[in-house]
Amino acid sequence: MYRFWQKTFKVLGILALIASFIVVIVLYKNGILNDQNAMKDWAMRYPLIAPFAFFLIQVVQVVFPIIPGGVTTVVGFLIFKPILAFFINSGGIIVGSLILFHMARTYGKKFCLLFMSEETFYKYEQKIDNKRGFEIFFILCMISPMAPADIVVMITGLTSMSYRRFFMIILLCRPVSIVVYSYLLINGGEWLQRFLLIK
Repeated sequence: MYRFWQKTFKVLGILALIASFIVVIVLYKNGILNDQNAMKDWAMRYPLIAPFAFFLIQVVQVVFPIIPGGVTTVVGFLIFKPILAFFINSGGIIVGSLILFHMARTYGKKFCLLFMSEETFYKYEQKIDNKRGFEIFFILCMISPMAPADIVVMITGLTSMSYRRFFMIILLCRPVSIVVYSYLLINGGEWLQRFLLIK
C-alpha cells in the first residue's frame, strides 16, 4: 500500500506540472498572463474570494509539494497589488510550512519519502547529525530563493527543533526568499533583454 501511495504522488507531481503548463497556455491565450492589467481586472471581479482562494493554493502547494510553488508565487505578485500579494504569498507559504513540518514530525521518514527519492532523503538527512550546522543550513535554505525549501522543511521536521524556533525562522526568512524569487522572475526577462541589447 505504501508503494502505491509513493507512485501515486509521483504521478500526481507529473500531472501537476502538465496541468500548470496547460493553465499557463490557457491564461496566455485569453490575454490574462501576457496582460498584467487583465490579470488584475480578473482578480478584482472576486475581491474576497480571489485572495482567500490564492492563499489556500499556496498552503496546499507547500503541504503537498507537487505543484510548482515558484509559479504560484510569481502569479500572486502579477495578479494582486504588491503588498497584498506579499502577505498572501508569505502567509500561505508559512502556514503550509508549519503543516508540512508537523506532518513530517508526526509521520516521519515514510511521509517524506512520498515526495522525494531515497537518494535525496539520505542526502539531506546526513546534515541532521550536526545540530548547529543544520540550523544554519536550514536558515540559508529558507532565505535562498533557489533552495528546495519544501524538502528541507520536511527534513527539519525529523530533527529536535522546536515548533517555536521553526516558526520564528520561517517567519523571518521565507518572506525574503519569496520577494527575491518573484522579483528575479518578473524582471529577469527585462534584464536579459537589456544585456543582449548592450552586447
